[in-house]
Amino acid sequence: MKKLLWLDDIRDPMDKCLNCLDHSPIGKDVEVHWVKSYKEFVSWIEKNGLPDGICFDHDLGNDGKVKNKKKVPKSGLDCADWLVEYCEKNQLNLPSWGIQSMDIVGKLNIQSILDTYERKKK
Repeated sequence: MKKLLWLDDIRDPMDKCLNCLDHSPIGKDVEVHWVKSYKEFVSWIEKNGLPDGICFDHDLGNDGKVKNKKKVPKSGLDCADWLVEYCEKNQLNLPSWGIQSMDIVGKLNIQSILDTYERKKK
């Protein structure tokens, strides 16, 4: 069974009322691994390797970093940046990906990073 890494601090990927798996780039018949923060995202991939697919949320409420003396949560964009660096370092293609974020600008930023890496790999 294909593995889907679901990055979202709020939305439960298995909540049928939300139809979250509609965002899955690899279908709905998948083994879902739900991570809620940057740290969990990085840790899961370092331990398990790349999944078959990843669904990104942008705004993550856990796992903050300090910016201008304020704690700012690392985002799905930080996860996408890390993923691209991980794939470059290990000479890997990105897994299939989707973005379920409601943050339009954040969604476009994640998409831009991932699209740029995919174009460079071709």
